[in-house]
Amino acid sequence: MAFNLKLVLKALLFSSSQPLSIKDIQAVFARFHDQSPAAPAEAGGEPGDPADAPAPEIPTEATDELAPEPNDADLYADVPSLITATQIREAMDGLAAELKELNDIYLLIEGAQGYRLVTHPRFARWIRILRDEPPPVKLSQSALETMAIIAYRQPVTRSEIEAIRGVSAEAGLNKLLERELVYIMGRADLPGRPLQYGTTDTFLEYVGVKSLVELPASDVLSPRQIDEWLNNATNVRPPADAEMGLPLEEGEGDSPNLEPVEIEHEEHVEAVPDESEPEVAEPDEPAAPESPEPEKT
Repeated sequence: MAFNLKLVLKALLFSSSQPLSIKDIQAVFARFHDQSPAAPAEAGGEPGDPADAPAPEIPTEATDELAPEPNDADLYADVPSLITATQIREAMDGLAAELKELNDIYLLIEGAQGYRLVTHPRFARWIRILRDEPPPVKLSQSALETMAIIAYRQPVTRSEIEAIRGVSAEAGLNKLLERELVYIMGRADLPGRPLQYGTTDTFLEYVGVKSLVELPASDVLSPRQIDEWLNNATNVRPPADAEMGLPLEEGEGDSPNLEPVEIEHEEHVEAVPDESEPEVAEPDEPAAPESPEPEKT
């Protein structure tokens, strides 16, 4: 019976509490052959040859443990001494397809640190109740935008994040650090030595990719255009004298045209009445009638 690689890999995945990489699996097979009993020496050796020396006695319990069961020939018989990465990937892909087709409670995923079995997301509520855990809190739009900038621009400083978003990034950074989606990578070689931020393996699992190379490419701006825009936004150059129309110092170039400019103003002439026209006299107001004086008696 041929060696069943998929069944062995499935057992290793179930028994491991950590993701298994391809190197981890290859190391398991190497240890298997190191712990296997040596093959018996060929008959007909010369006298005094080390092969003729009596083999050390192996305890009965150890012999029973090493000896394969009759029904386990597909697990311990004809185990290849070298398992290639291609064979492991093909077997893992087959296991993942089988579990997905069976609609079982387990799924096989490949993350940044290797392969591992996880429970199906539709059972998440029952598992949270068992562990007495609160439901996960969704990230705000501000935190998502900050995380996207860090993912595509890492290592990136807080001032660069704020220059791109145009607002403060303190709240979003604190939330991402609390969720362990980003971490402090070091300090930038800039004045003040600001902190630089990058993404973690938890971020890769959060977005469902194995490496940053699998992130979708930006269809708006290329990295070169973003670099140029950031340099212009962070390194603001004050306007020169020539741009402001001021005279230049000697040796700085030609000064702008400072010749006086004459502006013609139209004179406002007030209208003067023509003296040839006769003046019209205004009518006099009628005089008030005099009251008669009373007669003296």
